[in-house]
Amino acid sequence: MPSDAVLYQAAALCLTYPDDDFRARLPLLREAAPQLREFVDHAAVTPAQELAAHYVRVFDVTDRHSLHLSRWQDGDTRRRGMSLVRFQEVYRAAGLELTGEELPDFLPAVLELAARTGDLGLLTGHRDGLEHLRSRLTDLGTPYATVLDAVCATL
Repeated sequence: MPSDAVLYQAAALCLTYPDDDFRARLPLLREAAPQLREFVDHAAVTPAQELAAHYVRVFDVTDRHSLHLSRWQDGDTRRRGMSLVRFQEVYRAAGLELTGEELPDFLPAVLELAARTGDLGLLTGHRDGLEHLRSRLTDLGTPYATVLDAVCATL
């Protein structure tokens, strides 16, 4: 397991939709991952509806800030299908199965894979996309940029 496993798991949680479970975990996230304190402190003082609306505006309205890593490399092309298969193969090789609605290239899922297995291959293989996302989030001025700053600093 990488020395940054706790950071990757915490970042995965920070990059998921901020529901009630997310809010309940904020004190633990603050202590476990000091690199994310700026974001966690922001999330703690932001009203729940406002934080949720911000998440949707940033990540769900357009692909400009997509949390799906294959979009950064393949766009919306046929190649993306093959990329998604490769992501799924990495999960299976690690003995993990994705549950839920998200695609295997969803950044929080990839971060959780890295935290659980120590396999940074998907993250490092998509570092350019992560850097583009980080840059766009920084330009937008969203606190989510600090989460990507912390992750990118480890790769």
